[in-house]
Amino acid sequence: MMKENRREFLKKSCRALSMTAIAMQMRHFGLMDVLARERMEAEKGSGIGDGSGYKALVCVFLDGGNDGNNSVVPNYDAGYNQYSAARSAQGLAIARNSLLPITPASMGGQIYGFHPAMAPLHPLWNQGKMAVVCNVGCLVQPLTRATYQAGAPRPYQLFSHPDQADQFRTGISSFKSTTGWGGRIADRTAALNTNPAIPMVTAIPSASIFTTGFNTKPLIVASAPTPLNQLLTLNGFGTAADELARRAAMNNARQQDLNQTIVQNASLITQQAVNVSQQLNTDPTLTVTFPSTTLGNQLRQVAKLIKIRTLLNMNRQIFYVSLGGFDHHSSQISPHNSLLTQVCNALKAFYDETVAQGVAAQVTTCTMSDFSRTFGPAGSGSNVGSDHGWGGPYFVIGDSVLGGNFYGRPTSNGTFWPTLVTGTGDDTDIRGRFIPSVSVEQYAGTLARWYGLAEADLPLAFPNYNNFSNSNLGFMA
Repeated sequence: MMKENRREFLKKSCRALSMTAIAMQMRHFGLMDVLARERMEAEKGSGIGDGSGYKALVCVFLDGGNDGNNSVVPNYDAGYNQYSAARSAQGLAIARNSLLPITPASMGGQIYGFHPAMAPLHPLWNQGKMAVVCNVGCLVQPLTRATYQAGAPRPYQLFSHPDQADQFRTGISSFKSTTGWGGRIADRTAALNTNPAIPMVTAIPSASIFTTGFNTKPLIVASAPTPLNQLLTLNGFGTAADELARRAAMNNARQQDLNQTIVQNASLITQQAVNVSQQLNTDPTLTVTFPSTTLGNQLRQVAKLIKIRTLLNMNRQIFYVSLGGFDHHSSQISPHNSLLTQVCNALKAFYDETVAQGVAAQVTTCTMSDFSRTFGPAGSGSNVGSDHGWGGPYFVIGDSVLGGNFYGRPTSNGTFWPTLVTGTGDDTDIRGRFIPSVSVEQYAGTLARWYGLAEADLPLAFPNYNNFSNSNLGFMA
């Protein structure tokens, strides 16, 4: 009878709690036994790297495959002529006179240009607060056109949306991983947070494999305009006599059958959700007005959680947000312009808020995507688009970023930017799917070092890390 009552009680309690955190964490239950066995292995790291001060890493995923070839464009004569020759006739090229000029020192003074929709971020580049990491993509080992065409190991299910997106989030392209690089970094830097009120990793508004570690379980919350103090509301657990009795019964139920691994972990997750609900009892006011867009509302919630970091005992935080719609096989020009406008307005507002909070040097924002697009267009005229590509440019923003420059590893032409000619140089075939010269491990590893991950722990966070030499790309101070 006791077991039946307890089972029914737990059902009712979970409904009453109505917590996004509990609902999203239930998917981990099937892994509980595995996680318990892996815990010791995950904790074999050598210790913490730079643990001084507060730091937050904010990862923005552009879901569907952002066209990096139109996000950053060569603006010197020879480079733009190559770009125009490949894209103008079909209607996919950005007009040269509309590009926002940038002159990265690492490119020998050659002028490049941002897409005109990136105007909100252009001043950050000029102020040295934004960097471009060139030709990044998922890899198993370094590749060239020759070794690729000879059959050298490459990511599994290459050019597939779900597989490439997951590989960028997991930082592992040699096998299908059940953990992400954000979660694994959190596993090994957990000691940097002393008595934290919430998990180190937060996903807004939904779960991602990026945030899952061996031991790390993310907090998953709704985006703004939902106030922080209404995110994880406890319904039916107030101060009335019956509500107090309900709370006491729930607390007692969570002490039963703790010798069973799945019950023990379920009770632990429920307790963590209760604790988070109690701690998120304020909704701070921000200085900057964020755009009321999908990404703007997500980053507004991130900014609020950063603002109350001291109340939450957070010395380190990792955030994951995303915006979909970048899979433009046709009719690309206008939608891509709108999406880049949304991204850049949101990123600029978020950066400005970190300045207002005095943490611009402690918060670094980076972009990720499934892959870039093919350099060669798909279709023509008003229906022109692009197909699934590979390597592309990504953006890093913050006062600890050594901005105003391009970073990467040499491509076939000796520079960080691939040769913009299809069927040669860095192309896998004849479509302009540029083979990455920078792996996700190198990109993420550079960010992880800044965040506080010990050098010796990098191969634990990134299993293929040692396949890539010169892994510190140097874009973080």
